[in-house]
Amino acid sequence: MINLLSNGRGSWGPDEPEKGTGSADRRPEDMVGAHELMRLELGDIEVAWRASGSGDPVVLVHGLAEDSRSWDAQLGRLGEYRTFAYDLRGHGKTTLGSADGTLAQLGDDLAHFLAEVTGPAICVGFSLGGAVVLWAAAHRPELVRRAVVLATSSVVGRRARDFYADRIDLVRANRRDEFALALREDTAAALARPDVDVDAVTARRLEAIGRGDGYVNGAVAMVALNSHPLTSDLQNVGCEVTVVGGERDTFCPRRAADVMLEVLPRARYVEIDRVGHLMNVDDPDAVTAAIVEACA
Repeated sequence: MINLLSNGRGSWGPDEPEKGTGSADRRPEDMVGAHELMRLELGDIEVAWRASGSGDPVVLVHGLAEDSRSWDAQLGRLGEYRTFAYDLRGHGKTTLGSADGTLAQLGDDLAHFLAEVTGPAICVGFSLGGAVVLWAAAHRPELVRRAVVLATSSVVGRRARDFYADRIDLVRANRRDEFALALREDTAAALARPDVDVDAVTARRLEAIGRGDGYVNGAVAMVALNSHPLTSDLQNVGCEVTVVGGERDTFCPRRAADVMLEVLPRARYVEIDRVGHLMNVDDPDAVTAAIVEACA
């Protein structure tokens, strides 16, 4: 059994951002790239997000060891939509709150964001974010108009379970240097393009992780998909779903997509050529095109 956050706050990274008083709704905090970073208290966490463009809402949900910046290529570039990208709990600028290491809690976080910030929306999720989107589509169908999931799996095999467990142990033991090296190896293995600056991508991911508690929370949720797959919930997803895979993705290969496609009532598959798991690093233009086509 994995003891979630048993290492306490420790000295893994910078302190969690302080929560606000709740009196300032949707207030701008600072700038991330060309977009204002907004904050709002939702339940037990203060959620940070960025938005751009105008039109019907599209909500972008990032993967493990990332934050809203992983959607920089898509913010404001999806056509006649207003795009929102928020940080998962414990990632980026969103606080950890009373994290319980479950996909249900992360799905509820998305549902709260949709209910309080955007209204019903098209939801796009990458990897862990894709599982979060599918959970919300199955359990809060009135809020998810359409789902687009990239490099996502509804079940975690034994090897992937052990992979996550190893990374969790490194964070809990505060072995930051070893974890940083492991994350660099993971990042390199998730890329297909030989000219990507792996060190720069890894550095951005480490910054998104911060002290590591949110990473552990998300990884524990993924481990649980080994014994309790999301697959059986997918039959309750009534909206259209586009499953996007990467030709060279070894983390979530085509067979992971096939498992979901067999269960989802209304789904189709799109594959992006010559990209690995981190497809939005390998070919952001192709990812943008796939999302635009899926939203139409």
